[in-house]
Amino acid sequence: MNRVAASWVRVRLRTAPAAAAALALLVALTACLAAVFPRTLDRYQDAGLVHAVERAHPDRTSVWLYAPRLDDGFGQRQREDALRPRALERQFAGVLRAVQRPLTADRAQSSYGVQNSDPLAVPDAFIPRPSGLPARLRLVAQNGLGGHSSVRTGRLPRVNGTVTAATAEVEAAVTAETARSLHLRVGSVVHVPGAARRPLAVRVTGVLDPREPGGAYWASEPVLRTPSLVRVPSADPQYYWLGALLLPPEAAPALLGTPGHPFRYWQVAPGTRALHAHELGGLKSAVAALESGPGLGQVRTVTDQTTQADTDLDDVLNDYGRLAAGIGPLVSVAAFGTATVAAVVLLMAGGLAADRRRAELALLRARGASLRALGGRLLAETAVVAVPAGALGLAAALLAVPAERRVPAVLAAVAVTALACLALPLRAMVTHRAVRVHGPREDAVSRRPSRRRTVAELTLLVIAAGAVEALRRRGVSGTSGPSGASGSGRASAGASSGVSGDQLVSLAPVLVGVIAALVLVRLYPLPLRRLAGPARRLRGAVGHLSLARAGRTSVSAVLPLLALLTALTTAAFGGSVLAGIADARDRAALTAVGADARVEGSAALPAGLPDRVRRVPGVGHVDEMSVDYQAKAGANLTPVSLAGVAPADYASLAGRTGLGPFPAERLRRPSAAHHSPLPALASPSVARAYGTQPFPVRLGDGAGVTVRIAVVRDRTPAVVGDDFLVVDRAGLDRTAARRTTLLVTGAHPDARALRAAAGKAASVQLRSEERARYVDSPLQTGAGRVYAAAVAASAGYAVLALLLALLRAAPERTALLARLRTMGLTRAQGRRLLILESLPQAVLAAAGGAPTGWATIRLLSPGIDLTTVALPPAAAYSGAGVLRTDPLSLALPAAAVLFLAVGVAAGQAWWTGRKGSVRELRAGDSG
Repeated sequence: MNRVAASWVRVRLRTAPAAAAALALLVALTACLAAVFPRTLDRYQDAGLVHAVERAHPDRTSVWLYAPRLDDGFGQRQREDALRPRALERQFAGVLRAVQRPLTADRAQSSYGVQNSDPLAVPDAFIPRPSGLPARLRLVAQNGLGGHSSVRTGRLPRVNGTVTAATAEVEAAVTAETARSLHLRVGSVVHVPGAARRPLAVRVTGVLDPREPGGAYWASEPVLRTPSLVRVPSADPQYYWLGALLLPPEAAPALLGTPGHPFRYWQVAPGTRALHAHELGGLKSAVAALESGPGLGQVRTVTDQTTQADTDLDDVLNDYGRLAAGIGPLVSVAAFGTATVAAVVLLMAGGLAADRRRAELALLRARGASLRALGGRLLAETAVVAVPAGALGLAAALLAVPAERRVPAVLAAVAVTALACLALPLRAMVTHRAVRVHGPREDAVSRRPSRRRTVAELTLLVIAAGAVEALRRRGVSGTSGPSGASGSGRASAGASSGVSGDQLVSLAPVLVGVIAALVLVRLYPLPLRRLAGPARRLRGAVGHLSLARAGRTSVSAVLPLLALLTALTTAAFGGSVLAGIADARDRAALTAVGADARVEGSAALPAGLPDRVRRVPGVGHVDEMSVDYQAKAGANLTPVSLAGVAPADYASLAGRTGLGPFPAERLRRPSAAHHSPLPALASPSVARAYGTQPFPVRLGDGAGVTVRIAVVRDRTPAVVGDDFLVVDRAGLDRTAARRTTLLVTGAHPDARALRAAAGKAASVQLRSEERARYVDSPLQTGAGRVYAAAVAASAGYAVLALLLALLRAAPERTALLARLRTMGLTRAQGRRLLILESLPQAVLAAAGGAPTGWATIRLLSPGIDLTTVALPPAAAYSGAGVLRTDPLSLALPAAAVLFLAVGVAAGQAWWTGRKGSVRELRAGDSG
């Protein structure tokens, strides 16, 4: 028996093909899920990084390299040659070589050229002058103009002969927006001031349409595409137009004849297709090298020693890193929870297989099989099934979820396959260390826990307590609060890979569930012992027999309880996270709008508008108020938003929405004295500044009112922000009390009808539309989906654990029912017997799972903030993403466990009744 025989494996597979197929299915499914997780996470993180870079404007993400001026020691001929396209193209190739991976350049959107640093005022009278100031123009000679635009009218500009600093006239093109704003057309001649020479005449030969207006070629320097009105700093605001004339690259030397100080530049647009979140640290290093490191040195070698670099790409990457640092640890919590449940189910499958083959393996040991030989045989027969199944699951994951990296997926699938292969041999080797034919009874009621088990459980308890305390103190991102998500570069890099730097903290919810499971396992015999006495005094044997059989469940069969509790805790935690994300978005949308809809005008609303709004389908209540965003409080004229409301209606609105409810009488204007200060509801910042003493408020129309703070609330429906006041509208003058805002509540107001009723007199903002905007990044969307998948997977493995536990005892129960029927047991009594026998563990798991999930969430909620995953940074506010218990997430999994246990037991009793009992009563068949 020192060698594993192939015939043994074949015999075992032929003997139990159903068990082999079930193991293969379990391993394939688990390996597929394990391999899919890192690839899905990579896809979401890569999409989030690409989204962050693409959403940032190209003038922030492009790397600008520019030589500020030409060396004065150069001769005029050398200066002109330095600006010609051939020299710039050669230098641009060197610039691209200096870009270090993983950062890559988008060659199609990158560009180079020459332009004047100082816009030049042009005297031509046909160009508009809004404030009497002449327009200023940039002369830009950039490569690739024809490839990035289409000609609307005219033709592309070109040169005749060799252009020098003394050239009198050059050609140029303008975009359609520039032509429309500056009144230019084909044939227009713009005279640009010259330096110690006559003005340079620039003739417009074409009007162009950019092919990709949002691309880096055009958007890195927005003035190339769209002119803008520039305000001159002065007491009396004055404006002038700023635009660009697009010259052919060969005309660049003509800029030396103007006083605009021409400079060379090379613009490198990052390639988004090559961006990967797991390379975030390398991307930051590559940007830093190009901005002020070795890369910039290489650029200076091929261009000019005075070349400088400028970009905000590093800030964009840091912003993404902070977002990933806040989301990554939450994803790790879900990943560790689901992985733990899956591992427990795999171990349980191996343990149950070892229990069912206890007699066979004991006989092999009694006949001389060594532990090594026994483990080798079991490993071989398990590996023959598990390895192909794991490979199949891995292949399915690789095909289903395309991603760049394969190593994490392969490692995850290998870990699952290895665990599945080793579970049965290790369990069998531990159980059969000593050679015995008849093992001792291992009833859950009669057997006392060993000292080793007690020490192991106490050790796990200490580890779990430390992890929970660390999570409460530091939060899941390793900081003391939500703002700590900024973290360090190391934290950002760790989060971008999808795994928290502190894995023990991420395991805290699982450890709490494991501890609760171990405690319940210890308590499991107590109710059975207490109920055994009363059950004996009942009429009939069903109750007593079911409790006796539940108490004689082997200790190894209590392992399903561990799987069920861990799964229920993970499902409750994940469900509460999903509910918390949805609640945070709902609260943020409600805070931003103030009600279900907001109708607001810049001036007084028409008299009939409230009635028209009330008739819109879905509208329940309409509250009228005036809002002044130009009010100033106190002697230092601090800007505040002041709302005038009807106290009774507004208090009702605040109560319905939950945004700072207050007693209506606290806001009513005093009726005794007309000139008494108006009671005001104030934000905490305003209350800290002015206390409870009366203070003046100057309104936007110049009128004034004196108020006294009577109520302080963090939020209120009428206005959004940190500095606000709400007063009785009846205490304002007629102008200030004009109706400017309507807050609408109701069951799904009709958006189209509401906007039709408002017309052009007011803008309409709906809470539902605001809510839909709050999924800001694919990274946030991915984190929510990962949590939803974690909840579903945990629930699925919980069902699988329960099925494995019930099916393990199916042959024994079938034989028992057959024997009891010969003694007069009816089918109804048989159903009750199986149901009552399976209920103790199911009830224990359900009754313990819900409180354990609740306690886990309450313990861990101070360290978890869902704001990062729920809301974009612009919409986040303090307290928006607090983790709270979700009753549905606690109750549904527990109820499902009970329902499934009862259903399986009833189904087994029905099937046994159909099969008959002759086969089960044969001598020698023990099931």
